[in-house]
Amino acid sequence: MAFVGDYAASEPTAEAVAALPGRVALEFGAPWCGHCQAAQPALAQALQARGDATHLKVEDGKGRPLGRAYRVKLWPTLVLLRDGQEVARVVRPREAADLADALARWDAAPPAQVENVSG
Repeated sequence: MAFVGDYAASEPTAEAVAALPGRVALEFGAPWCGHCQAAQPALAQALQARGDATHLKVEDGKGRPLGRAYRVKLWPTLVLLRDGQEVARVVRPREAADLADALARWDAAPPAQVENVSG
């Protein structure tokens, strides 16, 4: 998967994200967020190894419906989806190791399982 460095110009709807087939890494954050900036190297390293997945980088903030639909409280939050179902979540990863467990679950877990991992 190509790691997306910039936030999407327009926010997709929750329905559009849920309709995406296969594996989707949905990253929430803000360009001015220090935690988001610090997490970028770890996210890039972890996500580039998964060539068949889609990476969506969405700017979040007050009143943003997609972030509310996924109950995002802190940035960055990485929601890992398979066929529209959340299978893992990582909040504020600091290094690639913080992502390893969630990515392993994403690779192996059936869509019905939801796992939360906080970094």
